Amino acid sequence: MSATTSSIARPRWGGHTAADFVREYFVYIALVALIVFFSIASPYFLTPDNFANIGRQTATVSIIAVGMAFVIINGQIDLSVGSVFALCGMAAALVMQYVSNFWLLGALAAIAVGVLFGFANGFITAKLGVPSFLVTLGILGVARGISLLITDTRPVIITNPTYFEIFGESRILGVPIAVVWTIVIVGIGALLLHKTVFGMRTFATGGNPQAARFTGVKTKRTVILAFVLTGALAGFASLMFTGIARAARPDVGAGLELDVIAAVILGGVSLFGGRGTVLGVLAGSLIIGIMNNGLVLMGVSSSVQQIIKGIIIIAAVSLSKK
Repeated sequence: MSATTSSIARPRWGGHTAADFVREYFVYIALVALIVFFSIASPYFLTPDNFANIGRQTATVSIIAVGMAFVIINGQIDLSVGSVFALCGMAAALVMQYVSNFWLLGALAAIAVGVLFGFANGFITAKLGVPSFLVTLGILGVARGISLLITDTRPVIITNPTYFEIFGESRILGVPIAVVWTIVIVGIGALLLHKTVFGMRTFATGGNPQAARFTGVKTKRTVILAFVLTGALAGFASLMFTGIARAARPDVGAGLELDVIAAVILGGVSLFGGRGTVLGVLAGSLIIGIMNNGLVLMGVSSSVQQIIKGIIIIAAVSLSKK
């Protein structure tokens, strides 16, 4: 009798309870629910132009979040991505202004700076055994300080029209280039995480580092590579931001790491490591972008937006716990 009652009280799909179903697909359920809600709440939400705006606005978070997913699945955290993002943009602008007004050289400079700081984060964390929270908190200050110091807090103007076309203003089949780059990076990230040896080692390192080492996984190298990837993607994301703004500013990216981490958590990546998907991370980023966009269209103040965002993140973490 009790078994029968229990089965009736807790519906099951394919051997999973309703609660399991909600945990598994929470991010996608929330994404659809937000689209439906804001479509009803605002007549300006469900339009092609607004969705293009959402895509452009979320591109930075989505791209960096792909790298952050690797870091968090490894059981680590990176708080420095906002400051590194700003410094990478400054590097691209300064190289094009003072060295060569060649877009490729500027782009390589931005990504190289991101890789350098990502390697520093990974090396100190993995090789020296310093907790990543403390390491990246320190690097946050270092990168921000350098970006402010090298231009005395002034923005750097970018004048290369090809740079704007490739990273900021053009469209492909009517789709903003920032959205196209996001799709490309998410696709590559998904293949890297789910279809390569590096991806398997990432899950193994985050799930059980000791067992991974016993099976021959070079866990320290895996952690370093995850941080390098995140730094490189922070550099790449800075190209799109500066391509749209036509300038690099040393004060941008403050708090960006919070949105990136929130997107990863909302996307179902476990804060304890060993679990997550890149597609879920993209959905998490879109949730943040749609929520910000929809609340603005409804005239909700920024302070209330922060409260709502915090509640949703707490709910996502609670539902993702097993």
